[in-house]
Amino acid sequence: MAKENKNQQDQHQMQDMVIKEHLLRIKHKILVMSGKGGVGKSSVAAYLSVALARKGYKVGLMDVDLHGPSIPRMLGLKGNLGQGTSGKARPVSYLPNMEVISIESLLGDNKDAATIWRGPLKIGVIRQFVSDLEWNDLDYLIIDSPPGTGDEPLTVAQTIPDALALIVTTPQEVSLADVRKSINFCRQVHMEILGLVENMSGLLCPHCGKTIDLFKTRGGMLTAKKEGLMLLGTLPLEPRVVMNGDTGSMEILDDETLPITKEFNKMVGLIVELTKNRKAGSPKNQPEFPVIHKSPKEEKILVVPVSEGKLSSHFGHCEQFAFIETKNGKIVKTEMRNPPAHEPGVLPKWLHEQGADVAIVGGMGESAQALLKGNGIEVIMGAPMDSPESLANQYLSRTLVSGENRCDH
Repeated sequence: MAKENKNQQDQHQMQDMVIKEHLLRIKHKILVMSGKGGVGKSSVAAYLSVALARKGYKVGLMDVDLHGPSIPRMLGLKGNLGQGTSGKARPVSYLPNMEVISIESLLGDNKDAATIWRGPLKIGVIRQFVSDLEWNDLDYLIIDSPPGTGDEPLTVAQTIPDALALIVTTPQEVSLADVRKSINFCRQVHMEILGLVENMSGLLCPHCGKTIDLFKTRGGMLTAKKEGLMLLGTLPLEPRVVMNGDTGSMEILDDETLPITKEFNKMVGLIVELTKNRKAGSPKNQPEFPVIHKSPKEEKILVVPVSEGKLSSHFGHCEQFAFIETKNGKIVKTEMRNPPAHEPGVLPKWLHEQGADVAIVGGMGESAQALLKGNGIEVIMGAPMDSPESLANQYLSRTLVSGENRCDH
């Protein structure tokens, strides 16, 4: 018995070494998780993987939802595991630069078979997905996890210690309550959180064009702000996502006229920027931006980029920023501050650190907009060329007129 246990320990240690070797060939690992089911987690994982691959990145998609795998059907994935040069099996090829593994790909023709497994077996399969398959060198490995904080996400956290968590929610409290559990899970297992995604955030009525908040609104933003995390995107409801999922099509990514496509592509761009700029060896369980304890709702800090005493037409090239503290609808204090040197992503981070709540600007690039909004900073675009105090008073009296983005970057 002792000899058998020793052999098992040796095999486990050898597998650990293989796993570490394989993971060194993957630049970024992102675990897509959710506190509860039905929030569109697998859709986000699938679309994110395809969008990254279409941008030219080498992508792997690993479906560790062992009891309810849906990735192959969403992708319309056909075919079996390939044969690698080392004798190991290869994941299923979806695009020339994207490969996929799911337990459904191993079930043969019996796709509706129930996977009745206990914890140890599930843990072993997930580890084998990493160690026993011949993955290509990857830029991104996207991991679709089942909802909750059970064996599967825990195994990923322990097996892939540098994985980043992307947590999907819907705006209503019932979902947000479970999201807070997912956030606490990540912090307990020392998994860094990349950010939150608010899915199903409003439905555009096809008849009147107005937005219907079926699942409330702004819940993801408020949670992200409270927890000191980044809101990566707010994705509206789109019936075509359901239809495409049933037919195994990703064509929705081709239609830039759809609000969800525009928002999703912005989110993908933000994820690429965050992972690209992420410092190697950064402390675990720290948000990309520091936690700022914001003032109560009746107190806000407005910021205005200023040049020659008036609103600067371009956010990133102003002389100074006016920080205007307000309380109960009135200006309390105005302070001019010099910004740091202009580099990509620096100004949004700096404004966040300074406690900004609202940015009143003439124009700015899409990346800066996404970074500000992701941190709960309201952006007023295309404001008139007035003094910062005048703009602040217009904002407080709800007479501030916004216009087109004057940024040509």
